Amino acid sequence: MSPDVKAFFDDATNTISYVVRDPNGSSCAIIDSVLDFDYASGRTDTASADRIIDWVRQKDLTVEWLLETHVHADHLSAAPYIQQALGGKIGIGDRIRVVQDTFGKVFNEGTEFERDGSQFDQLFSEGDSFMIGQLRGDVLHTPGHTPACLTYVIGDAAFVGDTLFMPDFGTARCDFPGGSSQVLYESVQKILILPDATRIFVGHDYKAPGRDEYAWETTVGEQKARNIHVGDGRSKDEFVKMRDERDATLPMPKLIIPSLQVNMRAGRMPEPDAKGDVFLKVPVNKL
Repeated sequence: MSPDVKAFFDDATNTISYVVRDPNGSSCAIIDSVLDFDYASGRTDTASADRIIDWVRQKDLTVEWLLETHVHADHLSAAPYIQQALGGKIGIGDRIRVVQDTFGKVFNEGTEFERDGSQFDQLFSEGDSFMIGQLRGDVLHTPGHTPACLTYVIGDAAFVGDTLFMPDFGTARCDFPGGSSQVLYESVQKILILPDATRIFVGHDYKAPGRDEYAWETTVGEQKARNIHVGDGRSKDEFVKMRDERDATLPMPKLIIPSLQVNMRAGRMPEPDAKGDVFLKVPVNKL
């Protein structure tokens, strides 16, 4: 079955969020939503999420799932905000517990921060499946960028998060805590054994050199033939060398500090203090 897919591009973070719809009904899932955040002022905004909410309401759709491909380091999730407006269960990979344990320590969260994934409604493991109306989704565990990365294969479409980018841009970085270029290479191979016609929807696009338009849809066949990092039979050793050397030159994402603290809580802010004020921490020399 081929799902209907509506993409929403967020200019501030180069993130693509998706509404994935059962073509034979009104059920849908929302993948990798964005809560707008201005780091300089510490203010949030819901304009990006409201675009999705308005579209879903206009189409009279029922939200079954709010899916996260991983704990994003470059944008805050709007899943709880959308859930309050439209319903649906928030899901992520069960290795979120590893991410919570790692960054719970980085941000000195203490024992009051639960590291069991209980902030989410559903934790998915390799081989799990779920339904969007009559449309089946299957879960691939594709770590390497983070330990908890998932690919959601829904009908003939695969939503790969940050594991793969467009063929002319390559693959995700692997230098965050818990990341591994060797593991990422193996995860990519799991995606590339899907049928060549499988549509791949990526989590970000930055317009590769020589390309003037943003893009987010490709196919397994195109990735196998043309991906500049893993295509055309590139070996694991070649990939690991390239990826590790490249990652050593990359700066940290601008929103990594607020993003990790919020997203490991399923898109929720830390608990407010006695006055109702919310604070995010800035660890010094930790990332």
